[in-house]
Amino acid sequence: MSTIRKTITLTNQQSDWIKSRIHAGDFTNDSEYIRDLIRRDQQRASQVAAIQAAIDEGQNSGSATPLDMEEIKRKARQEAGRHEHITDNQ
Repeated sequence: MSTIRKTITLTNQQSDWIKSRIHAGDFTNDSEYIRDLIRRDQQRASQVAAIQAAIDEGQNSGSATPLDMEEIKRKARQEAGRHEHITDNQ
């Protein structure tokens, strides 16, 4: 992978923070710290995009209908009974 050299400007406080992270042994140099921040930002952006896609899918899935809690409980009891039966036969 090729690399590109960049020059950035930091405040003294930001520079001191990076130095403290290096001194603590979390990173070996400034570049490693900055690359880690970029990777984390890329991961976060990917997670946000996935969440937004799920939200969009839900919104486009049609109108919501009321839940029938008695039907949900009945199905859960049936499913639990099937699992008990399978476990008893093994």
